[in-house]
Amino acid sequence: MPKLSAYRRLAPVVTAVSILIFLALGAPSAVAQTSPSSSAAPEAGAQAPTAQKPADAQKPEDDQTPAETLKVSVNVVGLFFNVKDKHGALIPNLTKTDFEVFEDGKPQTIKYFAAESNLPLTLGILIDSSGSQLRVLDMEKEVGGAFLRQILTDKDEAYVIDFNIDAELIQDYTRDVHRLQAALNKVKINTGYTSGPMPGSGGGPVPTAPGSQRGTVLYDAVYLSAHDMLSKEVGRKAMILLTDGEDEGSQLKIKDAIEAAQKADAIVYVLLCADRGFYGSFQVGYSGESEMRKLTEATGGRVINVGNKFDKLKEAFDQIAAELRSQYNLGYTPINTVQDGSYRKLEVKSKQSYKVQCRAGYYATPREPLPQ
Repeated sequence: MPKLSAYRRLAPVVTAVSILIFLALGAPSAVAQTSPSSSAAPEAGAQAPTAQKPADAQKPEDDQTPAETLKVSVNVVGLFFNVKDKHGALIPNLTKTDFEVFEDGKPQTIKYFAAESNLPLTLGILIDSSGSQLRVLDMEKEVGGAFLRQILTDKDEAYVIDFNIDAELIQDYTRDVHRLQAALNKVKINTGYTSGPMPGSGGGPVPTAPGSQRGTVLYDAVYLSAHDMLSKEVGRKAMILLTDGEDEGSQLKIKDAIEAAQKADAIVYVLLCADRGFYGSFQVGYSGESEMRKLTEATGGRVINVGNKFDKLKEAFDQIAAELRSQYNLGYTPINTVQDGSYRKLEVKSKQSYKVQCRAGYYATPREPLPQ
């Protein structure tokens, strides 16, 4: 598990304003959290620190959306999802009667349904600065900044995490796209550590021998982004990873990253920015895509392979923007009311046989008690 000393920078102080808003909204419902059935909880006794949003980045208290109502209700499971045809085109204007919801294979009654496109969004940008990203990092900064200017409204907020041999929060929650762009611009390829003969790799894709320097902590970064930054948020939440998908140094496993992301109700998108020429020049095989597909499919996102092509990266960001603006939102009260922390499989089906892009399940965990 990530050590507190290594990630203390991801734990800002809780302010009086955040406590007041917490009391106003109620504790987030753990019943609306998810995890894949194969996921296991992180090892006991090694919890990462908890980060709270600073006072100047809080969503307005009067911004009470249906999604927030779902989140504070212990008896309602809330879902955000996209619907696509067989060609991948988004399908708008569907209604409650067009869908069926199943929990552990049993049909559920939909209590709430809306076609939402403008609900507040909390977005995390995670950018890989290991040596294998040397030829694509500048492209990621430019296109990523343009995406943030396109997608964020005055109701939204975002943060930026940089990861290589460590994970660092370089921009906390903000609605200021100029600050977010400045944070992206600060990201540099890690040249302080190497692995094998690769200069400036920062771990790169080359496996490290036991006892040698850590490599790229991708899974740790996802866990910390979900657990420390998103788990206490309400409404729509998403992470976008700019990476080649390779992890060589994390203390956690992919299943831990998946579980944390799903417990935070966070949709994960992965933009695979991999310079195939870089891998070929060092005769290193590339294998990050399969694990990234596990992560995105479990959380309702997807992997988009862009290589080192500027136009492909821009198109990928455009697709994500369209999906985030075209989400449906439904809620249901589970037939199984036992809150024993067990994992429940979820499935949303379209009666027209459209493809539904949705998270895979949730943990039936009791709601935390409200502060006295």
